[in-house]
Amino acid sequence: MAGNIKDREAYLRLNYLYQAAHCVLSQNPQNVELARFYCFTQRTVAKRLVLRQDHSIKRTICKKCYALLIPGVTATTRQRRKKGKRHLTVMRCLSCKCTKSLPNNPDYCLWQDRPESQIQQKQPDADSSGKSQPPKPKPNQPDCSKANTSSATMT
Repeated sequence: MAGNIKDREAYLRLNYLYQAAHCVLSQNPQNVELARFYCFTQRTVAKRLVLRQDHSIKRTICKKCYALLIPGVTATTRQRRKKGKRHLTVMRCLSCKCTKSLPNNPDYCLWQDRPESQIQQKQPDADSSGKSQPPKPKPNQPDCSKANTSSATMT
């Protein structure tokens, strides 16, 4: 983690619930109800504490029945093409038949991954003698030209 997170323990709890749901389904794919309970509890805790979940987590949970969407186990995944060159990944929950359409554009970059979304904080000068120091090199920032398509393909 890059810095201090406000509710670190709450995020750890959410992460644990998400991993528990995956673990339950990997051991026994018939045990969908327990995984659904873990995902429902995770979303309830996030709402109660007003925490934002990562987009990759929100994309793998059904909004209607809170089932964990795993292609081939609890969901079906299809590639669709709308008018023009717009491609979509359509995930359909097998429990409630709710569909979720996700854009499948390799050039698309989320706002949080763009360099201009990162806040640059100024450091107070520790040297009071007035000598100017050369600027420190900026840390490597993610390059949006190499967009991560793994969140759209749902492997």
